[in-house]
Amino acid sequence: MNTVGIVGGIGPESTIEYYRKIVAGYCKRDAHGNYPQVIINSVNMQNMLGLIGAGEFDEVADYLVVELNKLAAAGANFALLASNTPHIVFDKVRQSSPIPLISIVEATCYKAKSFGMRRVALFGTKFTMQGGFYDEVFLQHDIQVLTPNDEDQGYIHNKYMGELLNGIIRDETKSGLLKIAEKMRLEHDVQGLILGGTELSLIVQNEDIPSFTVLDTTEIHVESILESLE
Repeated sequence: MNTVGIVGGIGPESTIEYYRKIVAGYCKRDAHGNYPQVIINSVNMQNMLGLIGAGEFDEVADYLVVELNKLAAAGANFALLASNTPHIVFDKVRQSSPIPLISIVEATCYKAKSFGMRRVALFGTKFTMQGGFYDEVFLQHDIQVLTPNDEDQGYIHNKYMGELLNGIIRDETKSGLLKIAEKMRLEHDVQGLILGGTELSLIVQNEDIPSFTVLDTTEIHVESILESLE
């Protein structure tokens, strides 16, 4: 049986969701009552986000490679970064990783392509919305990624960092996010919304926005992980 390694803690709430979803999904697929082998390395979120905020991307990559080496030494056959934001250095990390990595961005792109999407909105931290790493992958498949205006980006980032990362779910925040999504649908004719922050799925679900498809990056990432565990 393969063993998956998770670089988690970025943040803790979504890491918990990853573990729950991987276990539940694996048990549902396995007819023999087996459970998946999972190793979690929960890293210092503030340290990593501080480096990203300072633009120290080489240091971020080096930090993540060190943590991936710990997972490999513990027996992981492949790994993932349980967060969108550190994918800003994913290509560099992948080159130096001792074990294969599954990209949340690539998995989400394949899902959007399977739906025939050509234009999608992206929510996440400011690092994700402004980092360009979603655009790079999606444009290779002729899918345009649009982000909210500066004011709305500030709102999403502040609510994400101040509330969602700390497990705080508020109805007024959900309403605010849905208003921004609907505005982007009307102004840019987007066909889907990328929840480009793994905590966003804790507050926004597909049934909340019936006018277009929500791409839950956590759920999509987990699907790819389960396929690799088989």
